[in-house]
This record gives sequence, C-alpha cells and structure tokens, in this order.
Amino acid sequence: MSFRYLQSLFNPQSIAVIGASSRPRRIGNVVMHNLLAGGFGGAIMPVNPKHDAVAGVLTYPNVAALPRTPDLAIICTPPAAVPGVIDQLGQRGTRAAIVMASQLSTTLGSDGRPLDVTILEAARRYGLRILGGRTLGVMVPQAGLNATFSQVSVKRGNIGFVSQSDAVGTMVLDWALPKKVGFSHFVSLGDALDIGFGEAIDFLGSDPGTRAILLYIESIRDRRGFMAAARSAARNKPVVAIKAGRAPRNSLQGIGDPLFLDTPGLIGSDDVHDAVLRRAGILRVDHLDELFGAVETVVRSRPMNGNRLVVVSNGGGAGIMAEDGLHLGGYEMPDLHENTVTRLRRMLPAGWDGRNPIDISVDAPPKRYEDVLKVLGEQQDGDAILLMHTPNALSSSIDIAQSVIQTIRNVGGNLLTCWIGDESVATERKLFVDSGIATFDTPGHATRAFLHMLNHRLAREVLMQVPPSMQLDFEPDADRARAIVHTALSEGRTRLTEPEAKAILAAYGIPVVETHLAANPQEVAAVAARIGLPVSVTVMSRDVRRKWEVGGVALNLETPDAAEAAAQGMLGRISALRPEARISGFAVQRVDPRQHVRQLIIGVATDPLFGPMIVFGEGGRALEVYRHMAIGLPPLNLPLAHDLIDRSHTAALLGAYHNHPAADRDAIALTLTKVSQLVVDLPEITELDINPLFANDMGVIAADAHIELSASAPNPHRLSIRPYPQGLEETTTLRDGRSAVLRPIRPEDEPTHYVFMSRLTPQDILYRFFHYIGTLPHSEMARLTQIDYDREMAFIASARDQNGQAETLGVVRAVADPDNHTAEFSIIIRSDMKGQGLGSKLLTKIIDYARQRDIQVLAGEVLAENQPMLKLLRVFGFSAKPAEEPGVVHVSMKLQQPVSP
Repeated sequence: MSFRYLQSLFNPQSIAVIGASSRPRRIGNVVMHNLLAGGFGGAIMPVNPKHDAVAGVLTYPNVAALPRTPDLAIICTPPAAVPGVIDQLGQRGTRAAIVMASQLSTTLGSDGRPLDVTILEAARRYGLRILGGRTLGVMVPQAGLNATFSQVSVKRGNIGFVSQSDAVGTMVLDWALPKKVGFSHFVSLGDALDIGFGEAIDFLGSDPGTRAILLYIESIRDRRGFMAAARSAARNKPVVAIKAGRAPRNSLQGIGDPLFLDTPGLIGSDDVHDAVLRRAGILRVDHLDELFGAVETVVRSRPMNGNRLVVVSNGGGAGIMAEDGLHLGGYEMPDLHENTVTRLRRMLPAGWDGRNPIDISVDAPPKRYEDVLKVLGEQQDGDAILLMHTPNALSSSIDIAQSVIQTIRNVGGNLLTCWIGDESVATERKLFVDSGIATFDTPGHATRAFLHMLNHRLAREVLMQVPPSMQLDFEPDADRARAIVHTALSEGRTRLTEPEAKAILAAYGIPVVETHLAANPQEVAAVAARIGLPVSVTVMSRDVRRKWEVGGVALNLETPDAAEAAAQGMLGRISALRPEARISGFAVQRVDPRQHVRQLIIGVATDPLFGPMIVFGEGGRALEVYRHMAIGLPPLNLPLAHDLIDRSHTAALLGAYHNHPAADRDAIALTLTKVSQLVVDLPEITELDINPLFANDMGVIAADAHIELSASAPNPHRLSIRPYPQGLEETTTLRDGRSAVLRPIRPEDEPTHYVFMSRLTPQDILYRFFHYIGTLPHSEMARLTQIDYDREMAFIASARDQNGQAETLGVVRAVADPDNHTAEFSIIIRSDMKGQGLGSKLLTKIIDYARQRDIQVLAGEVLAENQPMLKLLRVFGFSAKPAEEPGVVHVSMKLQQPVSP
C-alpha cells in the first residue's frame, strides 16, 4: 500500500468522524471536541444516524451520505462495526483511517475470524492505510490537527514523537506541556495493525519540519520496515528511543526466547534490541526524562569529530562529580596539552594542578571564564567543553552567562553549560536556551548529556558503514564450504562434526588447530604419539553439546598413556551421566604452544525476527561465568568489527599488561569479518561458535568449532541489513563510446547527486517530480542516496568527466510495498545525455532486478505531456491508463516475461 497515502493521515483536507457522539466521556465526543478546539481548517464531517448534530456540527447518517470523500476517517465505533465501516470508506476512496477500537485480535466476527484479519484484508483491497487499533490517535500542531482522545494538548515544535503505548503517549504529552516542549507530530501506533514504526519514521524522517524523532518501543514486528526507515532517518536527523521490557521475563521482549550458543541464556532479546538500535543509528536511553534531554543535546550541539571533553568549573567539587559521572559511564577524561597548561597557568590562581577538569576558582569573574574559553578554543584540546558554574556571593551568575554566550559566539565549538541550581539560576539557563546552547541543572545531567552526544556520534559512524557483499582482498573457498553443508543436510544431519565445522572455517581463511579422529582410547594413544605431545582429547558425540559438563574434555596430556586413560575415563563418566548418548569417537589435538594467549569466542546466533547476530566476547570456561557478549549485525567490515571488539568487556584483556604483549586486534577483527562473510554466503547456518579462539600478538587460531544448520529452505531476507550489492555492478558502453558503470547508489554519492540535480533542466525536474523545485535540502538528498537495498533500490549511471572526476548521468529507482508485490519506479536522465541509450539500459536494469526480487508488478506515474518517456515504456511493454490526478498517466507492467525492448 502506497506510502504517499500517509499524507492523508498527517495532512488531511477533510475528516470524517465515524461514531461521533454527544455523550460526554465517549471517544467519539472527545475526538470531535479536540478536532474543533485544535483549529483544523478543513471539513469535519461527523457520522451518526441517531443525531442531527454533534458538537454543533451537522451529522450524516452513514459514509455513503457524506458530501465529499474524506481524506481521513476517525473510526470511534465498537469493534464489531469496524470492518463494515472500512469497506464503506474503501468504496468511497478514503485513503487513511484511525481505528480507536481495541481487542480487535481477540474479537471474532460473524465469519468466526478475528476482526483484525478482516479489517486488514478490506483495507488492502482498497489501498486504505490504517492507524491502530487501540490508538490514541495523531496530532499535527502546525496543521491544527488533534485527532486524538487525549485530554492534553501540545505545543507546536520540531520533535516528532511515535509511541506504541497510548498511556505512555499521554504521560509524555502531559510531561512536555509545562516544560514548553513542542512537537511537529505525535503518533500513537497502538496495535500497529497496518501503519507501524517503519511508516511513521519514514514520514517524519523526510518531513522538513521535524528536526528530531523520539520513539517509545515495546516490540518491533516489521523488522524490514523498521530497519530501513530508522537507518534512513537517522542518517539525517537524531533518532532517540526508549525500548521498554528489559527484564529477561518481561512480556514486552517480543522476539522469542533468549538466544544461546553453547551456553543457554547467553544472549537475551534485550541484548539483540540494543545491537539493532545501535546499528540503525538510534540513540537508546533508559528513562523518559532522558528522552527530551538527549534530543535537546544532540539537536543543539554541533557534530563532534572526536570524543574528548574538557570540563571547566568554578569549584573542585562540581568538577569531581562530573569526572565521576563520566567514569561510571565508561569514559575517561583526556589530559590537557602541555602548551594549554602553560597558557592557563598564567590566568588561573596559583596551585592549579594542571588537570582536566579545570578548576578556575569559586571567585572567578566573567573575564576569567572568557579567557579560559578562548584558550581552549585555540588549543583544540577537546571536541566539546562542559562549563559548570556554582552560584555564589562572590560573582554574578548572569554576567558570567552573558560573557560566556558572547565568547562562544566568537570562538565557536561545542559548549555544554551547567548552572547548578533551580529557580535561582532560571534566568541564566533561559539565556542559554534562547542562544541555542544546551544547558543543565546538575553535573550528573550534564555528563549524561555528553555521553549521549558521544554515543550518538558513534551510532552515526556505525550507521554510515556500508559493508560490501564481498570483503575486498578476501577470496574464500565458498564452494568447498557449501559442499560440506549440503552433504550434511543430504544425510539428514543439522549439526556438523567438529572436523566439518573446522573445514568450513579453513575455507574462509580462519586458522584452525588440526583435529585428528580416533575411534577408541587405544587409537587416542597412537594418534597422540604420532602428532606430538602434549595433546587435548575431546569426546565426539552428537548427543552431547556441552562436553565440559560430562567430563568430555581433557587438556595438556603429556604422554600417550595419559591420553588413553583420559579417553577411557570419558567413556565411563558419560555412560553414567548420559547413558543414552551415542559416542562416535574422540578428537585429538596437539596443544598449541603459543604464549600469552587470550581465550575468546566468536559466534553466530539467529534471532526469530532480526536474523543472524555476530557474538564476541571472552571464551573458554569464563564464558559460563561472566556471560557478557557484545553483539553486532552482519554484514561486518573492519571498522564495524573493531567497534564490536571495543564494545565488549574483553577489549580490556586484549591490551598489553605485565609481560604479556597486546593481542593482535587486527587479526581478531579480520576473523569477525570472515565469519560475517560466511553467514552471508551460507544461509543454512543458524548457529556457530568458535570457542575458544586463541589470540595473542602472533594472530589467532580456532581450537574448537560447532555449527548448526537449518533443514528448511533458507530465508532470502534473513539479514536485517542487506550489504551493498557489488554483484549488481556492471559496465556498459554508451552510443558515443564512453564507458559508464551501472551500479546501486551509495551514501557517498550525495555530493555528485547535487551536481547531477544542478545539471537537470526545468523540464527534466518537472517530468520527474511533477513540479518545479530548487536545490533539494540535505534531508531529502540523504533519503535519495542512503537506501537499504532491500525494499528500495536505485541504480545510477556513473562515468568519468573530462577531468577524470566521477559524475552521475542518470538514475532509476524502485520502492517495493510492504508485501513485496508492487514496486513504484521513477527514472530521470540528464538532458545532455539523452539519445545515448541510457534510459533503456537503466530500465532494463531495474526490471531485471525487480524480477530477481520476486516483485510482481512495476508501476509508476508519468506526466501525460512526457511523451518520450511514455513511448519508451510502451516499447518495454508497460500498459498505461489515466491516473487519479489530472494530467498524469499510470503505467504498469507485470514482471512475468523476459524484457525485450
């Protein structure tokens, strides 16, 4: 169902209230009064066959009697009446409806089916978008739209807020009103029967009046829609979220049981959500009061290039409190440069220790604040400055505030202020707010704000990584690995043997400890003598997953007799503890003689909703004690792999200490990317763990490995983030002999896309956008160049100009609906490149791609006067008919036959 119909929800010109009521405290009554009180400028048409008027507005007996088709319908009827109303609205051509009724999934209709199923079928039949059920509704203050039954109105602003809970939504609106926090949009998703987080975020992400997006999330159902929309929006504006349901047994977890590798409960669903939000570029906070504070900070602050914070205070206690707060948040303050210390000593009282935080003394006058800020601005010791002031009788707080505001205007840079107190410094804080400077009332709030800035920067860095579908300079033997997987599945096995698992790792360039098989204890002794001592022995059994627990592992065996005795002992213990277990033999390995090794784990677990997850942490037996893993979403590149390492508690163990040299982090990161590539290439793998992975200064080696397979057909959309599809790149020759590359668009194409747009003629722009536009804002350009390669694809034709610089010649784009049935396409070619065959080449490219994605219909709209494009589309087999909008032709093609222009 088309995204453009959301305009009818958020910017309607006419509204019908189905079930409008004159009875107080009824939803239909409150909605009518809110619409009228909000100042909505369009038509409001209440529908109620039992009343002549509601709230002083003439009513209509039913939908068919309405004098015009409403853009938006607000349905306030009991659940049983909703399906019939949706059908009537669909017949009238209404494009959006808000369904207030609850319990739609548990209430059965006359046909015995749940009402939500019937409602959604009817809505899709007519292309009608639904918000709800169990929704509070929608507010758009700048449009005077209050389509809710909330008792709280909102102030106009630039924050978009999307809540999954009507209760939390009301709570936030009530909290924001006295604090004068304004909203561009408020959206209560309710049950998200149709419109969910993806659609709401998509709309707010492209809305120029929305500077930041806030989310209250209980559960995520549409992974593809959510990830695509969130990543697109977060590239352009701050997105901050609360994800409720962190407790392990909380009913809001919403994505199935905790995941596990070799240890049950190792990964909880909240860990997964944390990784998902981070990879989506979303800043996650824990409490409602953080929600708006975080947005204020990231909106008011400038983008940081690093993570250095310099703290300045007029009292040592405040500085120490700030340092403690940062330390508890995992951040250590940087030292000041020697030259900075030298310059500051000339202006600070004697006895200053030269440390960060900088204590400028309780009696510091405005001039000292000004001088210190100038020095820090010139020396560039920090990427941000936190300036704290404790009011006292020795200085004027307001004079200092005014001096600071003027100085930072001249100096520039990121400044956070903290005027400690409440009403006594309210005027000073208002000065900072009016000047666009973030300000806070306690050191704790201020340091937490900086950590939000830092985490937001890191999230954006992660977001902007677009890993290729194949790692560069890495050629795995994927055919060998696939043969092992297919052999196991053909034999009815879903668990690979250890040698098979290690063979797959070796095929992907991961060093492994060679494993030798022995059928019985006597063979164990013979193998040990042959390969060299000391050895380790592990029992082989498909029925025993955690071999440590049954005494099935023995290490550092110094003689063949000791190896044989260890194997014999395993047989006895397992027979007593697990008599049903079938033992197929023993794995014998020579103990790796490496020194200073760390035992790590790299694993893969599959979440029911978000798909494969890459897991990293401390391995060996410590895994069962500490159970702290860092989680990332494939695909990974080296920067993302290093980020995964940095987020783990294990990162501290990899550095040098005492006589232990630092482990080779680059080798660990490379191994993570290889495991990620393995996951991308082998969709049958649902679970993998390398434990332990030995790592030291010489590199890494896998000592043990386990792989689980799925016997069912692989899900082609199992990855939450689709890698940049390098395989879709191709080189073509234009009619003038120039070489051009047809490839998917990338985020880094934004600068050349501006140049491309500047070289389009007014007619080109009219034919593409249906109206004349000037320079596109960054928000819109980011949306065009930063796509998810899943539901949306854009191919550009790129070539080198006379100076050897890349330039964009044309672009074709297709956006699939949520059901992957129909994709809306558009195409534009630079006027000076027409006649080169680019239109045909790009159309062929997008049609072939849509077929590969199993899209059934490719459709679009073309201005009737754009006859060259209509002629080209007819050659390709598109059918044409008049669209709803005058002067527009709707074109479509069923993708069932090979294209032959």
